[in-house]
Amino acid sequence: MSTEKMETSSSVSNGSGPGYEKEETNLSPEDLSEMLAAGTKEVHEKAENTQFVKDFLRGRIRKELFKLGAVALYHTYTAMEEEIERNKDHPHFAPLYFPAELHRHEALARDLEYFYGPEWKTQITCSQATQGYVDRIHQVGQEDPVLLVAHAYTRYMGDLSGGQVLRKVAQRALKLPATGEGLEFYRFDAIHSAKAFKQLYRSRMNELDLDMETKKKLVEEAVKAFHFNMEVFEELEEIGKTIQEDVPDAGVPVHGEMGGDINKCPYYAAKMASGGTAYFGQLVMAALRHPTGQVLFATWFAALAGLAAWYLM
Repeated sequence: MSTEKMETSSSVSNGSGPGYEKEETNLSPEDLSEMLAAGTKEVHEKAENTQFVKDFLRGRIRKELFKLGAVALYHTYTAMEEEIERNKDHPHFAPLYFPAELHRHEALARDLEYFYGPEWKTQITCSQATQGYVDRIHQVGQEDPVLLVAHAYTRYMGDLSGGQVLRKVAQRALKLPATGEGLEFYRFDAIHSAKAFKQLYRSRMNELDLDMETKKKLVEEAVKAFHFNMEVFEELEEIGKTIQEDVPDAGVPVHGEMGGDINKCPYYAAKMASGGTAYFGQLVMAALRHPTGQVLFATWFAALAGLAAWYLM
């Protein structure tokens, strides 16, 4: 990337300068962003169909599991952001260095203090599945820093795509304060337009000076990142089997097994789809009978639109 372009992009990184809304045109299948999207499509769908994620989107969230999920995220982002800081001047990562806009570990620390109290650090541990994820992040950061691009892309772009929907579901289901305590992870106060920022980020990725072999390695690493996240979800699901049912009312009654999957991905755009007119009819009736359900139903519809926008961008 030229010095002039770097300076211009830096001046608009928080959405305050000219050019921030500029869309990429003439994308090629060999552009890194396109290769990542295509190469992770299958594992992305598997991740969003894990039971833990589907239950989350239905509002079936146990508070203890939500807290443990926040712990896993804290360890993951702490490791990733330690390695990003270590490699912030690396030519293959420097253009993607947006600490003010993206870094999450401090927000997660505040969430954990809300849930566990001032001594939260003495009350949490890194689970086995999370430790595997953390170890891999440290390994690539120290041995092959360009692979950090795959981990940053997988996590941050997903947080920007579906995070707001997840935040609303969690806030309602867990009856968390409207002022945002316990949900700071989902807030990106330094980003004024998530869509525009994602466009900028993908543009920066596509301008990295990478050969095809390295791009393929990045796709492989992004697939690994999805698998690490799936292992964490599966671990949380197993823990959930030992926790007493305490799911609060999220506004819409939870029916039995649905006619189709309701999918939501925490990495990319929020996605909601139901397969069957019977379930759809039940959902509409529930929304009509429950005022809070009307809000949630509208949120799901907006999430579906967000998914279309993600794939069209």
